Order: sequence, then C-alpha cells, then structure tokens
Amino acid sequence: MPEDRPLKAAVLKAAVCGASGYAGAELLRILAGHPGVEVVSVTSEKSRGISPVVLYPHLQKYGRLTYEPLVPEDLARKADFFFMALPHRTSQPAVALIFREGKRIVDLSADFRLKDPSAYEKWYNNPHNHRDVLKKAVYGLPELHRARIKNAGLVANPGCYPTGAILGVYPALKSGIASPEGIIVDSKSGASGAGRQADPRFSFCEVNEGFRAYSVASHRHTPEMEQELSAVAKQTVTINFTPHLLPVNRGILTTIYLKTAKKTTTEKALSVYQKQYANEQFVRVLAPGALPDISAVRGTNRCDIGLVLDERTGTLIVVTAIDNLVKGAAGQAVHNMNIMMGFPEETGLGQLAVFP
Repeated sequence: MPEDRPLKAAVLKAAVCGASGYAGAELLRILAGHPGVEVVSVTSEKSRGISPVVLYPHLQKYGRLTYEPLVPEDLARKADFFFMALPHRTSQPAVALIFREGKRIVDLSADFRLKDPSAYEKWYNNPHNHRDVLKKAVYGLPELHRARIKNAGLVANPGCYPTGAILGVYPALKSGIASPEGIIVDSKSGASGAGRQADPRFSFCEVNEGFRAYSVASHRHTPEMEQELSAVAKQTVTINFTPHLLPVNRGILTTIYLKTAKKTTTEKALSVYQKQYANEQFVRVLAPGALPDISAVRGTNRCDIGLVLDERTGTLIVVTAIDNLVKGAAGQAVHNMNIMMGFPEETGLGQLAVFP
C-alpha cells in the first residue's frame, strides 16, 4: 500500500475587484504571502487588459493575470471569495449579485457599513437599492464583532478613519470611564487615503509642504463612527470629527478628546485599555508616557494606542496610529477573511513588507 499522507488543505480561490487602486494593490501584496489563498481574478475598468505588474512592479506574483472588466455574473463562477475594493455606489449592485450567488464577501466600500439606509442615502447622496442584503451585512471591526464576523456571508470593512477612532474610544466608553457626550476626533491622514485618482488637490505639488483640514463637519465617515460608538454606549453618540491631509504617503494619526465620567488617572485608564486589548494581536497599547507614531505602524495591520489624562481639564486624550491602507483597509479585509474562513487570524499579516 502507498504510504498514507495527509491531504493538502484546499486553497481558497479569491477575486479582487477594483485591484488597480491603492487598497486593491495592498490586497494583492498581502495575499501574495497568504498560504491559503490563490487570487484567480482581478478587475479594473480603467486598466483592463494589462497586468498588475505594469502598475505595481513589486506584484511579480501576479504577472500571469490581467485586469478584466467587472462582470459579476461571470466572476461569481471563477472564485469562492470576493474582495470588493470598488468605489461607493459602484459596489452596491455588484456585491448584491455576488452575495445572492452564495459567495462570501468582504466589501471595502461604504455601501454596506451603515445599518440605517436613510443615513447612507443622506451622507452618500445615493439610494440603497439592496436593503435585504444590507440587513445581513456585518460591520467588520474584529475587535468588536469577531463572533458575528465568523459566521457572516458579507462583511462591511470599516473606513480608515473610523478604525482608528473607534478603537481609541471603545474601551473608555465600554468601561464607563469616559462620557459619551462631547467626543472630539481629530485625524490626520496620508494622501493615499484619497485613493489613486487624477485629482489636482492630491498631486505632489499641492500636498507637499502643505497641511490642511478638509470636509470639516461633513466627512462621510462621521455616521459610521457614531453608529458603532452609540452601540457601545447604548445611547445616541454624536461626535465632532475633523480630518486633515498630511504630506505623507500613508498613515493616520488620530487624537481623541474624551470627558471623564468618573475620577481616574492615566495609569488606571491605561489599565482599562490594556485589559480590553490584552488578547488582540493587532492592537498595541503603549507604555505610560509613550505615544504613537505613524512611522511605527507603516505597512502593518496594527493599531498603536497611547493616552494621557489631563487632570486639570478632566479630559482623557487618546492617540491612535494606523496605516490607512492596511489596518484601515486591505489588512483588515484579510483579517476579516481569515476569521470568516477559519484561518488563524494572523495568517498573511504577521510580517508585512512595506509597499515601496
């Protein structure tokens, strides 16, 4: 008899839709090192017919693939798992069709993040035509919703700003050391957060040597933060959110101001955060006196958190740092996929090289 050998685990066939953008390229970079996934299809309307290597020379593993147009009916026959890195509005009908075909999906757009369709329609100025699918979507922040993500067919990957903000506020609200009222979120993002688009506002000459606020009191990630924080606080939470554009490629530094709800100290607050994230391998609570730096998380799927209590004003100041393209997009999407498909959560995410 031939020697008995263990069967080789089946490799998951995955498609990356919108794979020519920065988030799509990051997905390809990360998945290139994932032993349980084979990317069998990549789509791009603008770059159809060319290889990902033409746009991103470091993606040599995908030289055999070419970008194809997005035809959901055809794609549903090619892959079993779908990463949808499409623009808002565009994602909605494609996700709905593929989901109804019984495929599992992580959607990186905002189309399925907001549970209230009227909120989506208000902030994105677009009707939600697939409310039945929306009801089944799970918000994909693993540190809050791991159990639901595990059994989900559709996961709505969080936005980059909400990822850093929610992780920074969550332990303080959950423990009751901070008030849910008067929360201020101040974020600074690298230019890649705007996507790979031909927009003069994000050209080198416009961004370099500059630093400016934008979408003040109107950024579309605001209701996403409020939705998740309201669920934690078990009451309506309204925040003041102001994003800024940094003259760097990647990274988000978020500074959060929370009014304390009970007497505490920096050490006690740090203890609350350390206890909450003790078993989270992608969240690191820094030692007393240390504060995050975007350079320390560049290219990783990690969120670094530091905090200081201003006893004079009764304000807990929490600072978080993430890579907007990894923990804020592609890395978190792969983390969600790992949970959904039963891979160890760190698979493909442990040692990430930085995109040149």
